[in-house]
This record gives sequence, C-alpha cells and structure tokens, in this order.
Amino acid sequence: MARRILIVDDAAFTRRMLKDILTKNGYEVIGEAENGQIAVEKYQELHPDLVTMDIIMPQMDGISALKAIKSIDPNARIVMCSAMGQQATVIEAIRAGARDFIVKPFQPERVMEAVKKAFM
Repeated sequence: MARRILIVDDAAFTRRMLKDILTKNGYEVIGEAENGQIAVEKYQELHPDLVTMDIIMPQMDGISALKAIKSIDPNARIVMCSAMGQQATVIEAIRAGARDFIVKPFQPERVMEAVKKAFM
C-alpha cells in the first residue's frame, strides 16, 4: 500500500516539484496546503502517513504547524523543508519532533532519503 503524504509549502511550484518526486517513487500525495494553519486542518482531516513542511509561510509558519500537529498526534511523521541558511530553525524543528529536513532546491535522491528515514 502506498504511503500517503501531505505537502505543505506556500509556493505552488515547490509543491508541484515535491509531488512529482514523490509520485514517481510510488508515494501517494493525498493533499496540499499553502500555510501551516491549513496544514493542521488537513492533517486532522486526511491523517497522512507523512507531512513535508516548509518553514517560512504566511499565517502560520512550519515550526508552529509542526508543534500543533505533534500535539494532536505525537507519532506524526514530519520532514521539514528549508532554504539554505536556516540551520537554527532546522535544529529547532528537529527538537520539536521533525524526523528530518530537506534543503531547497530539492535533490530527488535527498528527498527520497529523508522520506525513507522518516518511515524507519
């Protein structure tokens, strides 16, 4: 059975790129969200196996959304996505319960490595 993934990023282009990488590798993208607030709502509605979460977004940032989702489901699997130079934020995300992080621009091999690691 395909693992079900929710992609969260405020850039439609980035969501499309991630969706492409994931579906080509046999994953099912069951939803997308453009900010953290929608991500939390979609998480509760869709119960994905994994969330890819951008850090910098309007309304609610990725760290806040990560914490909100973890409070709903402590076993939630979340992989953070960040641009270069956000190391401090990435460390905060890992401390808050993120399984891994991937850096933009995405390298398909690195995306798959992080996703597989999240399911270990």
